[in-house]
Amino acid sequence: MKKIIFTEKAPAPIGPYNQAVIKGNTLYTSGQIAINPETGELNVANIEAETAQVMENMKAVLEAAGMSFENVVKTTIFIMDMNDFASINTVYGSYFNETTAPARETVQVAGLPKNVNVEISMIAIL
Repeated sequence: MKKIIFTEKAPAPIGPYNQAVIKGNTLYTSGQIAINPETGELNVANIEAETAQVMENMKAVLEAAGMSFENVVKTTIFIMDMNDFASINTVYGSYFNETTAPARETVQVAGLPKNVNVEISMIAIL
């Protein structure tokens, strides 16, 4: 049986998916983009603000599942421009303990929802 995770502290799904699903002791999140859940507006003032909003959205989803960034074992970062990697990585890294940080891949893509610059998904273990 799977358990659906939803929190109003992260953007509501805009299609046929959920913010996250728990199966057994594993949490699978959908990708988060920089939508401010309070306003519904994109927070794309700059790449640092955009990445921080993505991570705050992800933090809310993890907390709704009774987890934190310490539970994350794998992340995937999708970015529009690899030239933004250093800035994204600095913000992303501030949410993790470097010695226990998860496995990760970063992929440059041709396009992302709502024309954002970064999307991040995670897998976490309870």
